[in-house]
Amino acid sequence: MPVPSLLPDAEYEIMLIIWEQTAPVTSMQVAALAMPLKNWKSQTVLTLLGRLAKRGFLASEKRGKELYHTPLISKEEYIEAETGSFMKRFHGNSLKGLVSALYSGESPDDKTISELEEWLNSREGEK
Repeated sequence: MPVPSLLPDAEYEIMLIIWEQTAPVTSMQVAALAMPLKNWKSQTVLTLLGRLAKRGFLASEKRGKELYHTPLISKEEYIEAETGSFMKRFHGNSLKGLVSALYSGESPDDKTISELEEWLNSREGEK
């Protein structure tokens, strides 16, 4: 499933909490986990959950008095989209540009070079 958009930090924090739970999760479960971590009020968490549902990241279903949330996008799908956006925006989709920036002009160690070569060789076989 395509990722609708990239998330602001606060919404990403809520998604991290949801991805770590067994779906569906209630608003109160998310709030109980988020409030001590971020010092947020329950209304803040509820607002963020509403935004995530509106943006297509969560399916929300009311059961009795409680609202249950199920992620529509996996953590892996989101990270792949975020990484792709980062690569395109800051490195013109250039792996060489990314690696160069990561090492700031220094050379990566032999283990890292070996891992990169192994990864590149495995990708070559996928073509």
